[in-house]
Amino acid sequence: MAIRVCVFDAYGTLFDVAAAARVAAEEPGRGALAAVWEALSEDWRRKQLEYSWLRAVTGDFVPFWQVTKDGLDWAMERHGLSEDLELRERLLALYWELAAYREVPFMLAHLKARGMATAILSNGSKDMLDGAVDHSGLRTYLDAVLSVDKVGVFKPAKAVYDMVGVEFSCAPEEVLFVSSNGWDVAGASAYGFQTVWVNRAGAPMDRLMAEPAHVLPDLSTIPELV
Repeated sequence: MAIRVCVFDAYGTLFDVAAAARVAAEEPGRGALAAVWEALSEDWRRKQLEYSWLRAVTGDFVPFWQVTKDGLDWAMERHGLSEDLELRERLLALYWELAAYREVPFMLAHLKARGMATAILSNGSKDMLDGAVDHSGLRTYLDAVLSVDKVGVFKPAKAVYDMVGVEFSCAPEEVLFVSSNGWDVAGASAYGFQTVWVNRAGAPMDRLMAEPAHVLPDLSTIPELV
């Protein structure tokens, strides 16, 4: 079947998750953060993902915003910044305003020009996603923003991928699913989506249940696949 729906993970795929810590570290008076922002950002993201997986396994669902705050608290304590409550609030505020990667608007505009339906499918809470989409100006390029809030479980649970077929009345083979997360791409590939792993870091392939159909260094050539 031909592709007719292009679906994107949000955080790390469309939106630069390191931007919150990077922007805060460049602000005056942030010397302590400036020294560790890259490591803090990596720890924040890692814990955010780990907590979502554990909650998916145990069935103890909370909104992704809570997972995001918990991951930040862990990262700030690890780097000796847990007493800086003003910094915590600043980092959380910046997470609602994450920048899209440079190629994203151009790529989405090309997909829409080719008649593709486009959507976000994310673990993010709906209000978080709406904030990022509106701040980045991507709303005009998207037909749907799908959050796991609707099903109460995080990816890579099958119920999350089911939302795409319900929203667009399409078969899995008609979907091109794009993510920067190897585990997400593995879940989506096993589900039956055609998949792209955006491997910005040049990481090794995850040893999981399925592999992506395509591996790309960024999103700029996605329109060529459809």
